[in-house]
Parts: sequence; structure tokens; C-alpha cells
Amino acid sequence: MERRAKAATTTGLYLLVIAAILVIANAISYKNFARLDTTPEDRFTLSLGSKRIVCEKLTQDLNVDVYVTRGLAKTDLFIQDLTDLLKEYEAASYKRADGSKSPPSKFHFTLIEPKTEAEKEAAKKEGLTEQLLDERSETTDQATLTTGFMGFVLKYGNEKEVIGFWPPDSTQGLEFFLSNKIMELRSRADKVETKFGLITGHDELKITDNVIAPGSQPFNLKQIFDEYFPFYKFEDVDLQNGDAEIDKELVGIIITQPQKDFTEKELRRIDEFLMTGNKAAAFFVSAVNLKANDKDMKASLNTHGLEKLLDGYGIEMKREAALDFGSAFRQAALTQLGQQVWLLNPGVAVLTADEDLDENERLFDPAFPTFFRMREVALPFPSPLLSHPEKQPKATIKVVARTSPRTSVDASDNIVMRHSNEWRETAPQEQRVVGLSVGCPEKDDKQDCANGSLASAFAGKGDNMGIAAPAETPPGSPSRVLVISSSQFLANPFARSGNPPPMPPQLQMMGGQQGDRELMVFAQEYQRGLFRPMIFGFKGTLDFLSNDPDLLAVNAKLQSEPSLKYSSKKPKAEANDTEETMKKKLEAFKQERSDLQNKVQWTLILFPALLVLLFGIVRWRMREASRDKMAL
Repeated sequence: MERRAKAATTTGLYLLVIAAILVIANAISYKNFARLDTTPEDRFTLSLGSKRIVCEKLTQDLNVDVYVTRGLAKTDLFIQDLTDLLKEYEAASYKRADGSKSPPSKFHFTLIEPKTEAEKEAAKKEGLTEQLLDERSETTDQATLTTGFMGFVLKYGNEKEVIGFWPPDSTQGLEFFLSNKIMELRSRADKVETKFGLITGHDELKITDNVIAPGSQPFNLKQIFDEYFPFYKFEDVDLQNGDAEIDKELVGIIITQPQKDFTEKELRRIDEFLMTGNKAAAFFVSAVNLKANDKDMKASLNTHGLEKLLDGYGIEMKREAALDFGSAFRQAALTQLGQQVWLLNPGVAVLTADEDLDENERLFDPAFPTFFRMREVALPFPSPLLSHPEKQPKATIKVVARTSPRTSVDASDNIVMRHSNEWRETAPQEQRVVGLSVGCPEKDDKQDCANGSLASAFAGKGDNMGIAAPAETPPGSPSRVLVISSSQFLANPFARSGNPPPMPPQLQMMGGQQGDRELMVFAQEYQRGLFRPMIFGFKGTLDFLSNDPDLLAVNAKLQSEPSLKYSSKKPKAEANDTEETMKKKLEAFKQERSDLQNKVQWTLILFPALLVLLFGIVRWRMREASRDKMAL
């Protein structure tokens, strides 16, 4: 009995010590904790981009007043998640590439819970709006209602930004939104401008054109960026037939699909700008030209002289249209007999990310800024590109986008790009490159760019026309060139063709015109699935032009959740595959994937239980063996 009492006392003492350790550890970790985030986009912790923004890009303290109302389970949970995120901003630090520690964060926040009428009035004066907050029961039709605040006031220098209300049931994108607001405040207070030049004067596709959404109401790319990303500034650049220089204060220039030819002198001006070093140019152009408001979608082939410039940078643009039947844009439709058919438009390539493919077979590079961690992106009306690395011996030419292996080309003068179920594939079919970059794309690229240079496209070639550009960029300051061979990458191609032409002001009071009905259906589907990738593709390109990787890391917080990855690979399209054989291959692949999912599911259900059972059996046998050896 004495031995048992002593053993029980010792065991109880051990349990008390362990309980005390757990209580103390929990008390310490309540305010001092760390997270280990293994997701590639830092989904559950603060991204490196946000850390660099609040540690290095701010020159003075940023104070954030967060107005909240507690009392509902949903809002309390949101406030806890929000507080954790703000604490990470406040405690942000990171190790630099050279091993040194970053400066301390300049981000500070205060939680304010207005309760009295005076406090609520003060919150309203700051710009906050009192909203109806509700929480619905999952088991009954009842709901709890209250009014309160859920917003932010950011103060930096003499500038102030108010987020009047943030819905507490929406946490995705909060870091993205806050970091972009911080950049907006910083650009205003510190007079930091990131200016991009838009080459004009060639009847080009403009970011102010109403080509984003179906309908006659004005809605364009510039409006979106002015509202959500106002720290990007755009400036029209008229080359004036080559007589005007490009402002060296611009960090980069953007060339969109033209309808008029470029003169050689104008092209030399673009080359002159790039040869100053640390500049960039993005070309959203192809040989496939479609006129706006043309419901027949008739395309002509013309490179408008740009091939002379691109060829000098080691990029050859073929005077062809790439028709991608493997990744064609599809829309379901009903025949007059009620039978469903699929209408195709292989002129609009919808590329998807597939990590199972080899690097030289992937349809686009998800690590490149324009396609940064995207799952799907559309390239309307592309032309094939060929690279010639020998023309850029001190730079790197990299493929960033390509079509599927089921791609034909058409070099005829007139091509009808309207949707149909009668498109016919023509041989030979193969993958075509439709996106190339030249130079070192990012500051953090692993390549050694210390001696890298971009060679001039025109130096030493004929009459320089009074434009004396150096033969290459200064050592260590290579400029960057990006060519996305898509004439309407920055447009909804079906809205651009199907929307009614703009009405004169004197006729607008009579009401808007109706667009082409069929194209409006396509435009709505395109808008629903591919609008967001277009916006972030353009934003990523701007970050490429400005060579700013920080905002790219923040962008990842708005990307979709990554799907589970299995070892089985999707079937590849062979040259002799028809749509029927590909359908059978895909069905077999889906069945194989389903079988694998079932195996994984049952393994996760049974394996842990079997481990517990095995552990119990081993412990039982060990105790039995111990009893047999016990000496009384």
C-alpha cells in the first residue's frame, strides 16, 4: 500500500508540473507566437513584399486606427484574424540577401471600439460609416442584428486614407488591399511617382477604350487603375514621327496593338530610350489585327513595322495567326432542335497552369510577373514568336508563354475570327511561343546580371537619323523587353467587337445602342472568368516594368487556393489525335484520378486507426512481458 501511495503521489506531482508548464507556455505564447507558413505564396503569414514596404519604403511612421464593434461570433473571429495580421505588420522584419537585418517596421496600429454616442460621432467624423452587422444561424432561420463599425483610418505624414467599412465575412485580399493603400499613401506623401509611358499616335488600342465589359456604358482599364492602384501614373507619349524624345523620367513604356505603321525614326526613339539603361518596354502586339465594333471579327495580318525593332532584340514575330484548338475559348449553345453544341474560337487561346508539365512544355510561366501565380489567362489573337539569342549575347531570352500542341497557323490575308462549331484543324500542329522576355526580369533573379547588357536594335545599322544611341546599355544596368504576342491582351475581345460604336454627345440622350447579341453572350462569359487575370496580368507587367518584386508578392494573396497535386499526369495531345480520341484520353485520366482520390481518402481514414490499434497491441504485449518477468 505504501508503495502504491508513493507512486500515486509522484505521478500526481508530475502531472501538476506538466500542467503548470502548459499553462505558463500558453500564457507566454498568447502574445508571443510565431507561425510556420509552408505555402508558396505565404497565404497565412505576412508576405515578404509587405514586410519590405513597411520596413524600407516608408520614410516616416504610419499610424492605423482600426474601428471595430464586438459582440457577434463572426465579427469577433474577424477582429482576431485582423489583429493577428496587424501585429505581423507592426513586428515585420526580415533577413536581407546580404545577411543583414532589415530596419524596424514603421507600422503602428490602435484598436478602437466606439461605444458611447460621443465615440461614435468621433468615428463618423473620421470618415467611418456605421453599418448593419448580422449573423445568421446555420440551423434555424433566425439572425442576430446589430449596428457597428468595421473600418480603418491610415495616417502617414500629412496624408490620410479612410476605408469606411470592410465586411467582416471577407478576409481574403485584406493584406493585398492594405499594402496597396499603404503604397498609395506613400506615393502621395513622399511625392513618389512611378510613371509609365503609353505610346500613342498609331490608332492603337488604348487603356481608355470601352473594351473591357459588354455594354455601351464607359468602363475601361484606366478607370480601374486610377481607383484601385493610383500610385501607378500613365503618360501619353507621342513620338511625333520620331522628332520627339521619350521622357527619361519614365520607368518604362507600353506599346499596344497599332493600326498605323511605325516609322524607323520612331522605332529608333524607343531603342534610344531603352539604351539609357534600367528601362523597360512591354509590347502587347501581334500580326493579327481586328477593327473595333466589327461584329464579323475579320482579321488582317500586319506587323506595322514593329518587326524591325523586335528583330534587333532577338525576337522574330511571324506574320501569321496562331489558332490554338487545344486551348480554344469555348461557349455552349443550343441548336434550333434544342441540342447542345460547343462554339469554338481558337483565335482566343485560354492558357491554364499545369505543374505536371515539364518547364519547356508549360503554357505559361507562373513565376513571371505578368502571369504571377495565375491559374488561367487568355491571349486573344496571338502570333508565333521565334527567339534568336545570338542577337543578344549579353542578355537572356526567356519563353514566358506558349500555346498548346494542337496549334495551327493561318497566314491568309483575311481570317474570320468569329465563334463557330465548324472550325477545322490544319497540319502541321505544334506548340508556338507567344510570349518572350529579354534581359534579367527581376531584381531577385538568381542570374548574375552584373555584366548583362541589352544590345541596341539599330546601332551601326544605316543612317542613325540624328539619334545617337549607344551600342548597348551600360554594364550592370540592362534594360528589359517583354513581348506578349496578343493583339487584345488588354481587352475583352468579344466586347470590343460586339459593343456598339460610341455615340456623339448630342445623341447620347436618346439612349445607348444595343451590341451584337451573340458576341455579348461571349463577352459576358469572358468577363466572368478572364477579367481578373487580365487586370492582374497588366498589373504584374507594370511591376515588371518598374522592377518592383514587392507588390508581386502581395498580389499572390488574391490568387485562388492551390489545388492538391497528384503524381498522375494529364494526357498529352499527339499530332494524330482527334477531338474524339482526346476525349477518351481525358475520360480515362479522370477515372484514374478518381481512383487515386478514393485510395487517398480511405488511406487517411483507415491508416491512423490502424496505427492506434498497432500501438495498443504493442503496449499490451510489452506490459504482459513485463509482468512475466516481475519478481515478487
